[in-house]
Amino acid sequence: MDRKAKATGLPRLSINVERYPATTRVLHWLIAALVLLTWPLGMVIKFVKNEVSLDFYLVHESLGFLVLWLMLLRVGNRLLTPKPEDHGPRIERIAAASVHGLFYVFLIIMPVSGFLATNAHGFPFTWFGVLPIWSPVGKAPEIAPVLSAIHLATAWILLVLFVLHIGAVLMHHVIRRDFTLYRIL
Repeated sequence: MDRKAKATGLPRLSINVERYPATTRVLHWLIAALVLLTWPLGMVIKFVKNEVSLDFYLVHESLGFLVLWLMLLRVGNRLLTPKPEDHGPRIERIAAASVHGLFYVFLIIMPVSGFLATNAHGFPFTWFGVLPIWSPVGKAPEIAPVLSAIHLATAWILLVLFVLHIGAVLMHHVIRRDFTLYRIL
């Protein structure tokens, strides 16, 4: 028995599950944390006073820009690293692949549309107030509302995907009590 097992008097449970590579796991949790911080921040911007909303915008947009680059890294990582073999019914594998694929697509569309919308509204972007970022779109009031609408629609699509994803996590971990969750931990 190891030290923890001796201290509790219980045998230590060993779970043998094929996990995603460490780079995949780190990028997954880092992006998840940033999105869970950035998404609500973006939703409350319109409810705060003007002086504070500029700070909210700066943090929201800066974190969103970071999500974009991390997602691009994640795409490269996904193309270069193997993933564990999928198990379960075919319909579940298709659903999981679809939700994950849509996450990738919309987690790239969302920061790009937000970045371009901000610029089109006439507000150049400076990452965390320090590094000015060039934009292919200058002030363009005619397309700004379209880009803002894409950004907002994408936010709600991501919320639906998140709910589906968490629902699947709960189904595997709480109802089926399988070890699917441990692949990404």
